[in-house]
Amino acid sequence: MWFKALLLGAVSIALFESVASLNYSSFPAGFVFGTASSAYQYEGAAFEGGKGPSIWDTFTHKYPDRIADHSNGDVATDSYHRYKEDVGMMKDIGFQAYRFSISWPRILPRNLNGGVNQEGITYYNNLINELLSNGLQPYITLFHWDLPQALEDEYGGFLHPNIVQDFAHYAELCFKEFGDRVKHWITLNEPLIYSQMGYASGAAFPPERCSLWVSPNCTAGDSATEPYLVAHHQILAHAAAVKIYRDKYQISQKGQIGITLNGFWFEPLSKSKADKDAASRAIAFTNDWFLEPLYLGTYPAVMVNKVGERLPKFSTRQHLMVKGSFDFIGLNYYTSYYVANVPCQQGNLSMMTDSCTRSTPLRNGVLIGPKAASDWLYIYPPGIQYLLEYTKEKFNNPTIYITENGVDEVNDGTKSLDDKVRIYYIGQHLLYLQRAIRNGVKVKGYFTWSFLDNFEWTSGYTVRFGLVYVDFKNGLKRYHKRSALWFKIFLHQ
Repeated sequence: MWFKALLLGAVSIALFESVASLNYSSFPAGFVFGTASSAYQYEGAAFEGGKGPSIWDTFTHKYPDRIADHSNGDVATDSYHRYKEDVGMMKDIGFQAYRFSISWPRILPRNLNGGVNQEGITYYNNLINELLSNGLQPYITLFHWDLPQALEDEYGGFLHPNIVQDFAHYAELCFKEFGDRVKHWITLNEPLIYSQMGYASGAAFPPERCSLWVSPNCTAGDSATEPYLVAHHQILAHAAAVKIYRDKYQISQKGQIGITLNGFWFEPLSKSKADKDAASRAIAFTNDWFLEPLYLGTYPAVMVNKVGERLPKFSTRQHLMVKGSFDFIGLNYYTSYYVANVPCQQGNLSMMTDSCTRSTPLRNGVLIGPKAASDWLYIYPPGIQYLLEYTKEKFNNPTIYITENGVDEVNDGTKSLDDKVRIYYIGQHLLYLQRAIRNGVKVKGYFTWSFLDNFEWTSGYTVRFGLVYVDFKNGLKRYHKRSALWFKIFLHQ
């Protein structure tokens, strides 16, 4: 026992020494470091500047009890008004890029026929220009879950095939207005989470649909079919936007377009073949669900086998449009889990149980890694290397950006700026990321989540992911945490 403890201690010291030697020059020439955000979590100004309501505006006002502190994103970090201050802080730290999302209802409050909101266009033009004048490149996400409420009301949003054309029209408007300066486009953020949380798992996210047996809070929905249909329409919407960009804008604008996917890693709970197969299925039902269609134009075989007729099919035309529809892949990696095989559900079918697996952070009573503030987040840095190398091997070594990676602490009401855990988390993940690059994975950039403490969906403001502390009770003043100062040293070496 003493030998194991001594060995683990030696490994920890070696890791810390490796991290201490890391700096910007440890990464390949041209590697990009940035931070990430999303419109609903940052902008505020929810009902200003001609913006229409999103499904998150509606949800947080209709069901405040479903947000941990009964809050909303009406003001958030107020980046709509304070973007110059924030960009200046990013520049001072040394970041080279900023990933943000455009609020669809801020530029198209109703739909394309309802007219373009010029105030919204002006805001994003100002933000893009401010970034460029401060030496930061904009990486724009077109959809980060804040669907216009008008489209949800009109035909059910992503449940209906009409969304594919509406998203393509919206994307083209953005290419046309901003593409002369924007060189990196991300169509969708985490389509898995949008499908799962809004249509399968129990009214945690808008439009709060699921089977009634899953949750009494769901007044409509089918957890066995709707998540797959919504995911299918997201894939088609992504591919339609990519086609427009490639056909009409890419050559002249000289940009790239991709998608950001969930980056979970799964370890078998035991050495049994059943659990090893379960871990493979867990990856298929998360990462590969979206990446395999974009690579091959078809869903993973194990999903076809388990889901059967409930899984939509691509027509020949759709197959050709979807296959190869990316220049790069964004991966958001936060955590990993152990996975065990379980019997497949016979009744009450759901996307949540179709993989016939059970995920857990525990093995033999020991956590896979230290728990962060959020119940779902356990610190397991090797997972980022395993995920990257898996993606390299299975999908012919695509260009990858880590588009989110971060850890949270509890908002305990104090101005806690000494976030040693975040420094440890980021440093360890960068170490394993560097190892993946050395093993041939084509990672071109890393974006930490998040620059500012912000509205964290159903957690509200009860947790803090930021490098910069935001005082939500005193005028939204910003203060560098220790991690921001760590990054400043890291990026200037």
